[in-house]
Amino acid sequence: MSARVAELVNRTVATFGRLDVAFNNAGSGHMPRPLAEFALADFQQTITNNLVGMFLAMKYEIPAMLASGGGAIVNMSSTAGLQGAPGMGPYSSAKHGVIGLTKAAALDYGRSNIRINAIAPGPIVTEKMEQMPEEARQQIARFVPLGWLGHADQVAAAVVWLCSDQAAFVHGAVLAIDGGRLAGSIGPS
Repeated sequence: MSARVAELVNRTVATFGRLDVAFNNAGSGHMPRPLAEFALADFQQTITNNLVGMFLAMKYEIPAMLASGGGAIVNMSSTAGLQGAPGMGPYSSAKHGVIGLTKAAALDYGRSNIRINAIAPGPIVTEKMEQMPEEARQQIARFVPLGWLGHADQVAAAVVWLCSDQAAFVHGAVLAIDGGRLAGSIGPS
């Protein structure tokens, strides 16, 4: 995995001459179940995919950005990285780790002109969610204060903003993109 990430960054720099922005969207999940029911191998795989992958991306992106005078990195976390999620122990642990890694890297590289932030999407309509019955999606939306599910283009717009000069003073932050779900608990409406 490490060699593939290094090659990707090297190829990007060789093609474009520099690396200015990076969006690290490593992630994989699992079917929800109580923590003690996970095999160690499943836990380790989730940590590797979601957290180690993020570490490796930044490990190779940061030197490339240092060489060109700075840049911006946005890491994909999740609302499961800001609060616990029942049945999601490995995934939630990894996404909490992404936030810790983001904040530590932000402290390490802020004075080197590399801004590092994370996003924490909540219920977003993805290909996987699109395959769910409409009734199931509506059930999820009932617990979102806005009353509807987010879309990938809304997440992308937040990433673009965080990488832009408009967000020049945003550093070490975690932006929740969740329709207000983390603002508090609401019952079905």
